[in-house]
This record gives sequence, structure tokens and C-alpha cells, in this order.
Amino acid sequence: MPGISLDLQSMTTPVGIVRFLEIFLSCTAFSLIANVQEYKGAYGGWCMFTWCFSFALTILIVILELTEVHRRIPISWADFTTSFAMMATLMNLTSFIIYPSIFLVSENPSNKDHKLAATAMACLCFVAYAAEVSLTRVRQEELSGFLTTVPGLLKVLEAFVACIIFVSIEGTYSNMAGRQWCMAVYCVCFIIALLIIIGTIAKLISRLPFPFERFLTAYNILAVLMYLTAAIMWPIFYFRDNTSRPPKCPKGHCEWDNMLIATVLTFVNLAVYIVDLFYSARLVFVTVAS
Repeated sequence: MPGISLDLQSMTTPVGIVRFLEIFLSCTAFSLIANVQEYKGAYGGWCMFTWCFSFALTILIVILELTEVHRRIPISWADFTTSFAMMATLMNLTSFIIYPSIFLVSENPSNKDHKLAATAMACLCFVAYAAEVSLTRVRQEELSGFLTTVPGLLKVLEAFVACIIFVSIEGTYSNMAGRQWCMAVYCVCFIIALLIIIGTIAKLISRLPFPFERFLTAYNILAVLMYLTAAIMWPIFYFRDNTSRPPKCPKGHCEWDNMLIATVLTFVNLAVYIVDLFYSARLVFVTVAS
């Protein structure tokens, strides 16, 4: 069995330096919040998960690259790290927006210094991951292909938006068939998008027994139709009896606010899937024409 060698040069590259900043910033953010336990509720849990997830996976990536173990893993390492950086950028952006808007403006003024510091760390963490995306995108020739295209980036965005929808509608979809259908739409599309991302990273796309571009186009047509029904049904099944926001509805724990967020994000993901359909269809037509 070959021994493990250390690649110290990977720590001194611009990407390596940025990753150390990401580790420090994400660790500081969740440590500040954990110390004062200011992360209650679904949105607080999302922010805490974002910082812990970013911290843990970035450390794993650094260790695997330092020891060069990543060269023995049968995946597209560049695609994996790029996809993670893109997802972490989006996750930290939402945490930077969500955390201060809920916890800094709450009626509880205690631990405000910790909350302000955590918000600052979240902002810097977002900037750091965005910088990594910019740096890694420069090396496009190292990527396997799909994740460097617009449809590949849109798949990451679609999965991310679905995650925020899941956080927003926690426990509010079980009492109506219409809402259960919408939840099924979110879950099915999220799972398929995730499988496509994983398949690309694991270099499994080329082994499919059918043309991937045509499958992508057919799936996007189905996803657009499914999200169209969800965009119509979700607001109807909730807002027809709740047209205005309740006067006493605490921010961060208000069901009406959560349903409004889920409605807006449903339309956002519908628009993303329509754009995805346009680009994937163009890939099919360009391939056939050539």
C-alpha cells in the first residue's frame, strides 16, 4: 500500500489560502451563536447547519488535498469542489440575509454583540466562498464538462432553492392533498437534480445507456409542468383563507411569512427550470445539428 505524501503547495495557492479563511470564518460564526444559543427555530437551525456544514466539508477538502488522498478517490475532484463552493456560496448568502433579519430585530435585545459579530462573519464567509468559485472557475479545463455549463450551474441553484423551500414549509403540508402534491413536486425535482450533480461528480453521466442531453430536456419539460402546478396550487390552498398577515405573528416563527416565502421561491424555481429547459434544449439541437 503506497504511503501518504503531503502536498504543502496546495496550502499556499490562492484557493488554499481562501479555504483557510473559510474555515476560520465559518467556525467563528457558529461558535458565536452556539455560545449564546441564539439559533432557535427552522431559520436559526438553517444558519447553524450552513456554518457547520461549510466548516466540516472545507476541512475535509483541505485534509484530502494536503495528503493527496483525493487523487485516489474515483470522482471528478474539481467538479466536486466547484459544486460545493457554489452551494456554500448560496447557503452563506441566505444565512447572511436570514440571521440578522430574524435574530437582530427580535424583541430580545440580549447578546446583540454576538449576533452582530456572527452576521459579520457570515458576510465574510459568503465573500470567501464566492472568491473560491471565481478562482476555481478560472481552471475550467480541469472540469469534466457539465457543471461548467449553464444547465449544470442551474442544477445547483435548483437544488438550493428547494432546500430553502423545505425549511420554510416545515410541518405545514400534511393536512391538505394539494399541499402534499406540492411537497411531492419539490422532493422529486430536488432528488433528481441532486442525482444529476452526484452523477456528474462521480463520472457516471457518460455511462448512461441513453443520451444525457435528451434526458435532461425531457426531465426539464416535466419539471416545468410540475412546478407550474405547484405555483398555482400552493398559494390557492393557503392564501384563499389567509389573505392578510396576522397582526401578532412573530418574525421567524410566523406561518404566514413562511408560506409567502415558499410561494415566492416556487415561482423562482419555476423560472429557473424554464431557463434550464431553454439551455438544455439548445444543447440537444446543437448536438443534433453538428
